Amino acid sequence: MNVDYYIQRLLGRATCRLGSRARLMRTARIRNIRGDSDCITIGANTIIRGELLTFAHGGKVEIGSWCYVGEASRIWSASLVQIGDRVLIAHSVNIFDNLTHPIDSAERHRQIEEMFTKGHPRKLDLDERPVTIDDDAWIAAGAFVMRGVRIGARAIVAAGSVVTKDVAADTVVAGNPALVVKTIPGNES
Repeated sequence: MNVDYYIQRLLGRATCRLGSRARLMRTARIRNIRGDSDCITIGANTIIRGELLTFAHGGKVEIGSWCYVGEASRIWSASLVQIGDRVLIAHSVNIFDNLTHPIDSAERHRQIEEMFTKGHPRKLDLDERPVTIDDDAWIAAGAFVMRGVRIGARAIVAAGSVVTKDVAADTVVAGNPALVVKTIPGNES
C-alpha cells in the first residue's frame, strides 16, 4: 500500500490515472506539481516503485502496460515522457525531458527563490524536449536518459550509462556518453 498516494488523494491533490491492476508500491512517489491527474497516466499491470513528477509549468508522463519502474528511479517531466509497453526501468534510473534548472545563473537564482517562497514557478524555460522509450526496452540500474532522446523498441541501456542521443531499436548502448556496443540479432516483437 502506498500511504503517500492515499494521503495526497485525501487532501484533494492531483495524483495520477492508474490502469487496471497497476500498482504504486510503498516506495512510489507521485509529485504532480502541475495539478492535473491526467498528466500522469500509468497503464494496466504496471508497477511503480520510483518517483513520477510533472513540473508546475508543464509536463506529462505516460507509461504503458506491463511496465516496471524501480526504486529510487526518477521520471521528471516539463514536456512529455512517453514510455511504451513492457518497458523495464531498473532502480536509480533518472529520466528527464528538461534541464531541471535554467542555464543562466540569474534565472536559476530566480527559480530557486520562487520555489522557496511561492512554490514551483508556473512560467519557466528549461529547454524541454520530449523523451520516448519504445516497447520492450530495458533501462538498467543507474542510467540517465536525457531530454530529446528516443530509445528504440527492444533496446537495452547498460547500467550507469548516460544517454544523450537516440538509441536504435535492437541495440545495446553503454558508457558516458552511451555508445552502441552490440546489436541484438533475431529480436522479435
